[in-house]
Amino acid sequence: MVLVSFLSILALGVPVAYVLVITALIYILLSGNEVLLLSFPQQFFGGLENYGLLALPLFILVGEFMNEGGIARRLIAMAAAFIGPVRGGLAYVNLLANMMMASILGSTVAQITIMTRMAVPEMERAGYSKDMAVAITAAGGLLSPIIPPSMLFVVFGVIAQISIGDLFIAGIIPGLLLSASFFGVLYWLGIKHGFPRIKAATPSERLGAIRDGLPAALIPLTIIGSILGGIATPTEAAALAAVAALLVGRFVYRDLDLRQIGPAFLRTARNSAIVLVLIAAAQVFGWVITYENLPALVAGWLQSVSDSPLVFLLLVNAVLLVIGMVIDPLAALILIVPVLLPIATDVYALNPFHFGVIVCLNLVLGLLTPPVGSGLFTAAVMSGVKAERLAWVALPFLVATALVLLLLILVPQLVVGLL
Repeated sequence: MVLVSFLSILALGVPVAYVLVITALIYILLSGNEVLLLSFPQQFFGGLENYGLLALPLFILVGEFMNEGGIARRLIAMAAAFIGPVRGGLAYVNLLANMMMASILGSTVAQITIMTRMAVPEMERAGYSKDMAVAITAAGGLLSPIIPPSMLFVVFGVIAQISIGDLFIAGIIPGLLLSASFFGVLYWLGIKHGFPRIKAATPSERLGAIRDGLPAALIPLTIIGSILGGIATPTEAAALAAVAALLVGRFVYRDLDLRQIGPAFLRTARNSAIVLVLIAAAQVFGWVITYENLPALVAGWLQSVSDSPLVFLLLVNAVLLVIGMVIDPLAALILIVPVLLPIATDVYALNPFHFGVIVCLNLVLGLLTPPVGSGLFTAAVMSGVKAERLAWVALPFLVATALVLLLLILVPQLVVGLL
């Protein structure tokens, strides 16, 4: 009953948050348990009573201050300082800058928006085709949900009730592996398409770019260093990073005007509200599927197929791949974790951190795949290149992501080894 209601409403194009709430109400009314309506508000707001959720608006605020304060531009320049006159050097700079941005933003759409604005014009002037420049930039956005701080990790940690800080640590090696695979794809594309070389920087130019970019680099160091050092929780680290971004943009680079701070807070509040309402609706939906005994039904079906954890993970990834093509990763995460996590941990004895990284990385693939692909269409809108063309050009990066995902499934120590 819940599943039929959910799919029917979703097919009408209703936003996912509304779908979750309406489905829960339909179940309560049809089941005759009207007394549950008294608990409905408590369940809805109970989904927001989690300290870890404070990290979401704070990380969004970091991105706003970073964009307005000229930090992104200097990170790109510093990334260029580390790349010599190799073939496709500007493409490597783009990816390296994306890695730096991923360690600050945690939001794919924000990262692709900023990097498309900053990197694509430079790559076009250097001789890259526009569709290739945009595809490389969009592919770099895939690093955002994996390299800490990741909003997907924050939401998974909240839903799964596990340490978000430990989840960030679990994502370090997968993030580096994904980045290395993307560098390999760039090397292959550079040979195949004859990417241009960048002009070699003089030692003084390289030193100047690094010196100018060091204050910007303090922001990711503040986030990761304070968490790894046990100085701060992810939420506190996000607050420290927001203060650092404000101070660097205002007093070091002097690009952040005081008049920009108010609008930045407003955008942060609006974007945070969208995510938080979705999480609150997911709490209600999870409450309903528990009453429907859906996790037990799914677990029984999966066990009838196989009692192997590896087969379970492969089945889950096949399902998530399809889900990620039609539903935004954050919404998909909120939908599937309450159902699949208890099965993964209780039935198949999987490590929740391993399962979380696998699920988040799988859903990342949906960011660049039609028909939804929020990252794909963000890049298309920002650049004017057709989304279908971008999806085709970015295909090698999707293959690389899938191979890294398979490696992490087969070798769990790559995820949990640092814990």
